[in-house]
Amino acid sequence: MIDGFIKVAAATPKIRVADCGFNADSIIALMSEARDKGVNILVFPELCVTGYTCHDLFYQQTLLNGAENALMRIVKESEGSDMLIAVGCPLADSYNNKLYNCAVVFQNSKILGVAPKTYLPNYNEFYEMRQFTEAPGDDEIHGSIRIGDEYHYFGNRLIFECENLPELKFGVEICEDLWASEPVSIGLAKRGATIIANLSASNEIIGKDDYRRELVRGQSARLMCGYIYASAGEGESTQDLVFGGHRLIAENGTLLADSGLFTKGLTISEIDVKRLCHERRRNTSFRNVPNDCACGPFTFNLKKNELTRKIEPMPFVPSSSGEKSKRCHDILAMQAHGLAKRIEHTHCKSVVIGISGGLDSCLALLVCVEAMKLQNRSMSDIITITMPCFGTTRRTKSNAEQLCSILGTTLRVIDISNSVRQHFKDISHDEGNLNVTYENCQARERTQVLMDVANEENGLVIGTGDLSELTLGWATYNGDHMSMYGVNNSVPKTLVRHIVDYYAENATEPALSKVLRDILDTPVSPELLPAKNGEISQITEDLVGPYELHDFFLYYAIRWGFPPKKVLRLAESAFEGYDRSEILRWLRSFYKRFFAQQFKRSCLPDGVKVGSVSLSPRGDWRMPSDAIAKLWLDELENIE
Repeated sequence: MIDGFIKVAAATPKIRVADCGFNADSIIALMSEARDKGVNILVFPELCVTGYTCHDLFYQQTLLNGAENALMRIVKESEGSDMLIAVGCPLADSYNNKLYNCAVVFQNSKILGVAPKTYLPNYNEFYEMRQFTEAPGDDEIHGSIRIGDEYHYFGNRLIFECENLPELKFGVEICEDLWASEPVSIGLAKRGATIIANLSASNEIIGKDDYRRELVRGQSARLMCGYIYASAGEGESTQDLVFGGHRLIAENGTLLADSGLFTKGLTISEIDVKRLCHERRRNTSFRNVPNDCACGPFTFNLKKNELTRKIEPMPFVPSSSGEKSKRCHDILAMQAHGLAKRIEHTHCKSVVIGISGGLDSCLALLVCVEAMKLQNRSMSDIITITMPCFGTTRRTKSNAEQLCSILGTTLRVIDISNSVRQHFKDISHDEGNLNVTYENCQARERTQVLMDVANEENGLVIGTGDLSELTLGWATYNGDHMSMYGVNNSVPKTLVRHIVDYYAENATEPALSKVLRDILDTPVSPELLPAKNGEISQITEDLVGPYELHDFFLYYAIRWGFPPKKVLRLAESAFEGYDRSEILRWLRSFYKRFFAQQFKRSCLPDGVKVGSVSLSPRGDWRMPSDAIAKLWLDELENIE
């Protein structure tokens, strides 16, 4: 549970209808297996102590006595473990002589509370109102129910709060409570529940599993919660109904685990409650209601859970090829439509873009092409300028010129070497001194050329820098840092590569695909230092670190606000090609650069937002330019 990861499991035991002793044995066996696997929260199906399909046998006192005895044995078997467990069982209330379909929550041989089902389906194959009574109304939510010789919290607004991990608050709903128009889980989440369990007995018909899957995923997203769904399976099927034992674990719209149909046993993953709390804090439309719920407090022995959930090394890039293609298509469309609107608004006659033969300017040019298509304008309205200087290689210059020629843009080649040398003379800089002045003079001269041509042609200068470069401040202030509209501002470097690759794959002209492929194979470089033997001498990732690591850090450290220790842990889990010391080295560099370079982000030009991570000072990220990184760096220094 260190770092907020709660190991949860949905369980489907093999049962026999009305055989409470056999069912208790199956439940206890899965409890033991879950304990051995380090599970913190274990959820069983609806009415699993008796079986859901007992029907009018629920009127039989013999069955109810057997269920209570089996329940007490199950609860006793939890002794010595801090695993929080929810089991479905019918319980009669001796006070009002009603029968309830209940979820019993217990830990270490102690029952913490009982949540009755609120919505009883009474349609098609369901007729629960024949045997059961719905949960008490709002005026009775803090009731109690007797089990054995003791009374326990009873109601559909129970919150089970972990006293030594306050981010963990656990709530329970039962089957139809989710399918109803006003799910019980909404009230639980508004009252603080970060993990919600659903004890279910949902029979199978064609297509129902897909609907159920989307229902669980959607509810976890809407409520910004973790959701554990455990349904009845083997042994429950009888007469007209078949049960598939479907088990699902979701977190804020992401399906972490899916058992599929017709399986039994445990489905395990980890839900990150600290991540959920972060999301609720930043989302001001998620509003709590007055705390009018009953609370069943508990504690955990806090330990570091082994992660079984997959941590993707490239969180901005979908792992499936279909989803990846769709994302690339959609982002390119967003960029093009954003730029088309700006072109329309400014009534500009052209767009002006510097082309280096690198990835970022390549993507920016492709965006310009798509924007012109949207406006039915000629590609000659795109003025592409390549500006060779001291570090330009034949390969990048050739690729830039070929790309512009194939796309039909108006290409200008403006060699800036003499202009930069004159500037060196003006400021008394020795051309042999290859320092930051040497580099930045070239970047600023290129920006000046672009701006002046745009003035001359009534054009709009299109920025090419991407989100990863903005994160690290890898841009020359008032040089490539500046433009009139930045189309790549919220596209991380790892995704830039895939969008260009997508364009190459779908290009109808073989020549276009070929030059894009060669650009993809070219090392990322600003080409500001002299080439060596005609080859690029300045490799960006050798200087600032691997972009795949920095994009990963950006996603978890900035988007989710994770502390450095947690970011390191996730990176170690996600990446096999880096050892701990190398990840630590670049993580330190990430924090230093991110804090030191905020002043560049504070004055960014407009640019289209395409994803959930953006550093625009007008929208997603407001940070003082003089903030100190000491707390973050100290945490890294103190890592064992």
